[in-house]
Amino acid sequence: MRLVILEDYDQASEWAAKYICNRIIQFKPTQGRYFTLGLPTGNTPLGCYKKLIEYHKNGDLSFKYVKTFNMDEYVGLPRNHPESYHSYMWNNFFKHIDIDPNNAHILDGNAPDLQVECDAFEKKIEEAGGIDLFVGGIGPDGHIAFNEPGSSLSSRTRLKTLAMDTILANAKYFDGDLSKVPTMALTVGVGTVMDAREVMILITGAHKAFALYKAIEEGVNHMWTVSAFQQHPRTIFVCDEDATLELRVKTVKYFKGLMHVHNKLVDPLYSMKEN
Repeated sequence: MRLVILEDYDQASEWAAKYICNRIIQFKPTQGRYFTLGLPTGNTPLGCYKKLIEYHKNGDLSFKYVKTFNMDEYVGLPRNHPESYHSYMWNNFFKHIDIDPNNAHILDGNAPDLQVECDAFEKKIEEAGGIDLFVGGIGPDGHIAFNEPGSSLSSRTRLKTLAMDTILANAKYFDGDLSKVPTMALTVGVGTVMDAREVMILITGAHKAFALYKAIEEGVNHMWTVSAFQQHPRTIFVCDEDATLELRVKTVKYFKGLMHVHNKLVDPLYSMKEN
C-alpha cells in the first residue's frame, strides 16, 4: 500500500491526474484494447478532473479508447437534475474530453428494476475485462462510494440506504434542504472496487483526517469501509497535509520518506504526442 502525501489540495489533485494520465498512456489503449477507469463524484476529484481536461486540451491525453464506470448514482433523481451524478460527470468532465458517450457508464437510478440495473452494471464491467484503475473518494465516516458504515466488504453493486451523516453532508448541494436530498442510491460494492487491478483513493481536508487514520493505522473494519483496501495488492492513497492530522508522526515520516519513489510514478509526465 502506498500513501502519497502532498502539501495541499491542488498538489494532491495534480499528482492524481498525472498518475491517471501516465497509466493510460503506458497501457497504450487501442480499439481492440480499452483502458477501463472507475470514477468518483463529489468535491474531492474536481481538481483532478480539471487537470485531466487540461492534459487532453494540450494534446497530451486522449480518452478515445477509455471506458469509464462511475461509482454511484442517486435513486429517483431525474437524470438531467443538476445534482444527479450524470449531470456532474458530463458538466465537470465528459463534455470536455473526447470520450465516446457509449463508453461512459453510469448507473440509472430511475431504472424500472433497480436490482436488474445493478446486475447489468456488474456484467458490463466483466465484459469490459474488469477495471484497470478505480479512482475513489471517501466520506468523513470512511465510506467508499455509498458503501456506508456496516456494509459488507465483499458487497457488489446494489441499492443502498444512505446514512444520516451522508444525507447531512450532501444537503449543501440541495440548498441545505434535507427533504430534497435523496435517501437511497445505487452503488458499486466494496467487492466491486476490490476486484479492480489497481485502486487510487483521494483524501483531502482535515474533516477526512480521522477516516484516513482508520484506513491506514487501524485494522480492516466494515464500519470504515475504506479500510478494506489495506488488503488490496495495489492501493494508492493520495492525500494532502490536512488529511494526515490524525496519523502518528512516525507514520507520516515513514511515507514522506518514500516520496522520492512515489514521484517517479508521475515524473516524467508522459504524452500521447510522443507516441
